[in-house]
Order: sequence, then C-alpha cells, then structure tokens
Amino acid sequence: MSEQYQSREERRKKLQTKGKPKTKKKSGGLIKKIFLTLVALGIIGILSGVGTFAYLVKDAPVLDPKLLKDPIPSKILDKDDKLITEVGAVNREYVNYNDIPQVVENAILATEDYRFYKHHGIDPIRLGGAVLANFQHGFGSEGASTITQQVVKNSFLTPEKTLKRKVEEAWLSYQLEQQYTKHQIFEMYVNKVYVSENSHGIATAAKIYYGKELKDLTLSEAAQIAGMPQSPNNYNPFDHPGLAEKRRNIVLTLMHQHGFISKQEMENAKKVSVKSTVLNEQQRKVNEKPFDSFVDAVIDEVKETSDFDIFTDGLTIHTTLDPDAQSYVEDILNKSDIVDYPDDEFQAGVALLDTKTGEIRAIGGGRNQKVKRGFNYAIDTQRQPGSTIKPVLDYAPAIEYLNWGTFEMIEDKPITYSSGKKFGNWDQSYKGPMTIRTALQLSRNSPAVQTLQQVGLDKAKDFAVGLGIPLKEIFESYAIGGFKTGVSPLEMAGAYSAFGNNGIYTKPHAIRKIKLRDGTFISTEPEPKVVMKDSTAFMITDMLKSVLVSPGTGTRAKVPGLPIAGKTGTTNYTDEEIQKWGIPSSRSVPDAWFTGYTTNYTASIWTGYKNRSTPINAVGNNQRLAQLIFKNLMEHVSKDIDTPDFTMPNSVQRVSIERGSMPPVLASKYTPGSQVITEYAVKGHAPKRVSQRYDKLNAPKKLNAKYDEVNKNITLTWDYNNLKEANVTFSVTVNSGTGQKQYNQAETSLSIPAVPGTKYSFTIVAISGDRTSNPATAAIDIPLPIQEENPGNTNPGNGANPGNGNGNGNGTGNGNGTGNGNGTGNGNGTGNGNDTGNGDGTGNGTGTDNQDDGVTTPPDTPVDNGTVNGANSGTPTTLP
Repeated sequence: MSEQYQSREERRKKLQTKGKPKTKKKSGGLIKKIFLTLVALGIIGILSGVGTFAYLVKDAPVLDPKLLKDPIPSKILDKDDKLITEVGAVNREYVNYNDIPQVVENAILATEDYRFYKHHGIDPIRLGGAVLANFQHGFGSEGASTITQQVVKNSFLTPEKTLKRKVEEAWLSYQLEQQYTKHQIFEMYVNKVYVSENSHGIATAAKIYYGKELKDLTLSEAAQIAGMPQSPNNYNPFDHPGLAEKRRNIVLTLMHQHGFISKQEMENAKKVSVKSTVLNEQQRKVNEKPFDSFVDAVIDEVKETSDFDIFTDGLTIHTTLDPDAQSYVEDILNKSDIVDYPDDEFQAGVALLDTKTGEIRAIGGGRNQKVKRGFNYAIDTQRQPGSTIKPVLDYAPAIEYLNWGTFEMIEDKPITYSSGKKFGNWDQSYKGPMTIRTALQLSRNSPAVQTLQQVGLDKAKDFAVGLGIPLKEIFESYAIGGFKTGVSPLEMAGAYSAFGNNGIYTKPHAIRKIKLRDGTFISTEPEPKVVMKDSTAFMITDMLKSVLVSPGTGTRAKVPGLPIAGKTGTTNYTDEEIQKWGIPSSRSVPDAWFTGYTTNYTASIWTGYKNRSTPINAVGNNQRLAQLIFKNLMEHVSKDIDTPDFTMPNSVQRVSIERGSMPPVLASKYTPGSQVITEYAVKGHAPKRVSQRYDKLNAPKKLNAKYDEVNKNITLTWDYNNLKEANVTFSVTVNSGTGQKQYNQAETSLSIPAVPGTKYSFTIVAISGDRTSNPATAAIDIPLPIQEENPGNTNPGNGANPGNGNGNGNGTGNGNGTGNGNGTGNGNGTGNGNDTGNGDGTGNGTGTDNQDDGVTTPPDTPVDNGTVNGANSGTPTTLP
C-alpha cells in the first residue's frame, strides 16, 4: 500500500530522510576506480613484460644464413688433442623443397606441426593440442615445438631447457618467419634432422634404409622416416625394427587424424613389415670412418652426459682415445696373423682402460662388421659374466666386510643353493679344503657360492653396484656368473680397474672435455670415488695374480715380466638349452671371458657368437681366445713403458700360514718350509694362534746301553718326562756292522741280541702325531770272547830278524819283518799285529792291541794271531 502524506511539505521531508540517489553515484565511482586500476596494472604488466622480454632476448644470436643452411659438424680429438674425425659433416643428401614428395611432407606435417602453414612461428593451439594428443595416443605422439622452433633450436641455440632459451627461441622463430618463406623453412628442417647411422636429412634416410630416392618412397616408408627425428637411434629400423614399426604406426594414425590419408590407406600401410622392407645387411652401404667403435662410445656419452647434439652443435670433443692401441685392437679382431679364429662369424668385444683414471683407450666393437654404428660388442652386449664375477661379487666383499685373509680356508664340497637347487664345479669333482686364493685360482664354484652365502646377498649386491655392475636383483647363482641379464666388457673393465687402483672407482669414459662454439669448455669427466678399502683391492689383486700361474686357469694370458692380475670366465648351457638347440657337447660353452689389469691398463674381453645358441666348441684354443687377445693387447700397449708391480698398503700385513690348517694358524719355527705359505691379512685380523703341529717334543733322557755277556744281548733303557700325559711312542734306530733296524714302541726299554766283536749305535726319537723330538744317542762295542792261553815251545832260531823286531830274547817286535836265525823266542815283547817271523821257535807273550775301534781289550786277551814260519823245517803254530 502506498504511503499517504498530509501535505507536499511532509512528502518532501519524508523523501529527504530516505536513501538518496547519491548512494548509487558512490558505487559507480568505485567500479570505475577498480577498472582504471586494472587498466593501469595491465599497462604496467605489459610494459614490464615487454621490458623482461627485451632483456631476455637482448643477447639472442642473430639469424645467420650459414647456420640455417647446414648443421655444424663436431670434431673429435684423441688424447693428445689431434683430430680423429668429424661427426655430422658428411653423408647428407640435400633436397630442395620442390623435390620433396607430397607424401613425405604430409607425414612430417602430421607428426611435427600440422598447423605449420597457419601460424607465425609460435602456435598456442598446437601447444594445447600436443598435450591432448599425448594423453590420447601415448607419450611422444606429438611434440609442442613447431617446425620453425625446431629449426631455430638446431641452428642457433643449445638444447638447455631454461626460460631464457625458450624466449629466445620464440623471438628467433618469429624473426625467421618474417625473413623466410614457409617452404624455405620446411626445406631447412628436412635437411637438418638427424636420422641415426651418423647421417642427416630425410633424403639421406631414404638412401640408407631403403636404397631409394625420396620421390620413390611408399606411404609406409615415408611415415617410418618421418617418425625418426624424435629419437633417431631408438627408431633405427636396422637396430630396432619393432620400435620403428610402432613409431611408424603412430605417424600413420596422425596422418589419418589430420586428414592427409584415408582410413583404408592407413590400415594398408600398417600391415607392411618394416623389417622386411629395409635393406638387408648385404645391401647396406658402409661409410668408411676411422675408429668407428670408439666414436660409438663418444656419441653415446655426449647424449648421456649433456643436452648437446654431437651432429649439429659444432662441438670440439677432447677424448681419451689412444690411436695406436685402437689400431692394434682392430688388427687383432680383423686379421688372422695375431689370433687364429675358428670362423668369420666368431665375435669378440674389447674394452681397454687406463687403470688409474678410467679413461677408455680403445674399444673393439666386434669382428668383420659390415655396417657402421652397428652392434658394439664392447658396449652394447649384455652376456653372463661367468667366473669373472667371482672377485667382484664373492671374494672382495668377504675381505671388505668379513676381514677375510687370502689364507681363509673353505671346503670345496658338494652343496646346494639355499633353495635346495643343485649345482656343481665345472669338472664335476671336488678337491676338499683349500684357501680362497686357491679356490679363485682354480675357479671352483662351490667355495664361491659358500663365500657369497656368508657375505650376504644385499651386501654383495651393493658392493657390485658400487663398481658399476648394474644389478637390480641378486640370487645365489650370481656368485658364479649365472645372471638373468648380463654385463658388457666395458662394465667389467671398469669394475676390475678399481682393484688395480687401490679401491678407487672411476666410471669408464671416452670424453675429457667439450668445447662449445663460443669457446666455453665443459667437463664431463666423472668423479672418482672410493668403493672399497685399499686392503681389499690389494689382496684381491694378489689372489688374481695367482690365476695366471700354473695350475691357474689363466696361464695363456700371462706376459713374461709383466705383473698382471686377472680372471677367466665361461658360461654353461642348461640341460634344456642343450636339448632345444642340439648343442653337440657338454663341454661347449656360449661365452668365454678374460678380464685383467696391470698398474697401467685394464682390459676386458668377451668372446662368443652373435646368437647364444651357437656354441664355442672345445676345439684347440677356441675357448681360450679371450686370454690370447688379452695377452697380445697387453703386451703391445705395455711395450717400452714402465709397469711397476702392485704395492702392498700399510693396511695389509704379510703372514706365514701353516699349509692346510683349518682354521688357519700361523706357522711355528718348527713347521717345515714345504708346509709354510705366505699370505696376506687385513692388519689386525691375522690369526693369533701359532701351530703346534710340528713343535719339537722333549727328547728321551738318560739313555743307557748295557751288554749282558751271559745272555749275549744289549739292554737299552731311557727316561721320558710325563710319559702317560705326553701320549708318545718311540722310534728306535739300531745301526751295527750287519745293517740297520727300526723298532717302534711305547715302552722305555728295549733288548736286542748282540754279536761279539760288533759296534752298535742307537738313536731314539719321541713321536706324538706329526710332532717329533730331537734324537737321543748312545753306542757300545761288544768284545770278542776270552780264549785260553797256549804255552810256547822253544825252537832253535837261526839268525836275526832284519825287520822292525828283535827275534832274540826280550826284544820288541814292531812290524812285518822276517826273522831268519836260530834264536829262541821266549821274550815278553810287544807286538802290533801282523808280524811274520821266520824261525823254528815259538814265542809266547803278552800283546797289546792298538786298533782304533774304541774298545779296550782286557789283559791276557789274544787280539791278533801271527804265523811264524822258521827257515828250518818246523811245525807252524798259531799265536794268541
């Protein structure tokens, strides 16, 4: 109901008390102020943005037509900074825009920039579309950068992902679009892109992969090549036909999606096999480039360690290559005058490093390679390492974590894995207790697995990973090299080099530094890191030196006069593989390795065939060719340089161990030299107990020999302290004129028969187990029996003895004289033996024996009997 007012004045006053229109006027003013403020801020923002943009692009490079025309090759220098080769400067088939077939252009546009002809260098719509395409068709389906941006990036800018670089890219892309036509820009892109195989340009790819001119490519072939620039090496149809085909199918899908081809055309093209349409190995053209295997490593390393493109960025790369060593490696692999290979299909991969720095000196990528940048057996191969892994995964961790010495005893015996699965030694025999040095020298499997079991899987895995062995998992079978995946010779060389470098690991690398186009140097060298104690490194090294000494398994790798440590390795076929592939002999193996090092160089060699199903037969040296390659290579690179031996660090002590002691004990001063071995221990962890096995027992005492004349025997008696506690026996040796006899007994007395007139000597030794005492000795002379005296007869004598005796009366006869006379021999002379008297008398006297037999004859005992023959006829008489 409307209000009623009494008068106009009342109405006027009432209206004055209500809200007035000026309230609305105030609200309108606030909005206006906010709007003006936003406009002002926008202007300020625009000005700031313009200022920031101007600041970011002020140092942007200018559009140099030379850089737009051709990518700049990179130079590769050796370790002495001498030019080896250039990468990216050759093998480019240039194509003009007018010669690019429509199917190729459509494939590129659909993949890289389908709105290329609608934008001015930067395409916000494409950016959003790329994000959506990646969700719909998978990551990598479509890129966000326009073709113009890619030309700018590849021509002027580094690939670093920073705001400044992206702003510069946008600015230069806009400029490029102002100065060049779309067709010119498209032509630049087509000729710049890298298409693997050390080559650039879409036309080059057509020649390399299909042997065709660009105009002759089919839809399927054009789509395959158009998809390569995103990841050239991964989509290389020679090396990865499966990935290349998947990528091609994505391109075909995009071509249909953007209206370039029909659905039927897409489906028909997808049915074509990439592998069947590319050139086979015999048809592929080989571009001769020096040291291709090493250049492989350089290219891979640039990609892994930087964002640079080695083929377009004009880099100067200072590498670690030793050209002499590289040339010799290639000669070893491809000539027959150094190593005799079984056939042309036999393959080998070689990696040679500087032991101290990890710098790659040479790479042998394979034998008789028919394509450049083909499969590199030194870098790309992943084969089971066999027993070469034992130092890395078993014995080094045992020394590192358990403080084992090289003398640690372990029994070579039948065992199983913890799972219960059986395995055995390579020769299906077992040799009983042995040191870990011997176990490694003879490459016994059972001790290796037992060692890993004691170390523990996790610790062993961590240790190996620290040495560059890429283990993602570990099982007990890994102890003897039974990997599910594999390792490369380069990785094995890197691991072993740490043993030769006092436990310091440096990742193997081919590049020392990179010089950019503006003169800036970038170092890509990895940092050295300590991965084990120097005691572990030295003790493993010393054990590995034994491998090259007979009866070690690596004697063919030995170089006389060169201190080398190393390890052999072979792998085996399973029973299922033998049956499946028809392997001819149980002695055939799929892989044979040798990895070793000096203080200067480390080398790892793998040998085998491309396919594991082709065995290395046990004929001649076929399974030992890795050793022969190592020997020849190490001998060559070590020629005319000093190679010092490995030095024992202060953390290690040399110990004398009694051979065969288990647990090990120190040799005692009584241990025979033949039973003493010199080994090494981590300082403070040598055995504390000294062997008593060969300690001398107490010698028998008071040895006495007594002759019993009545019973005609000798009784020996002796004493021995604590006879019952000592648990000894006695060895009694009796020497006499009739020979030697031996008696063994526990009693301390012995009776033996005696022969009168014989000298006896006795030696008694106490024995307890392997321990003996010093000998106790005695001697005794057994007298002849006493004979009755014979009275003398007086016979006439007739002359004097002209010899040394007097034949008359009481003279003294001293010799062998002859007496002729008529005298009477009744004297009491003294005779020395064998006198002969010629006379008729008989002399009876008392003689004294002066023989040097050590026995004193009692008085009145006849000793020597002489015969006297008279000149006149008489009766011969025997004198006492």
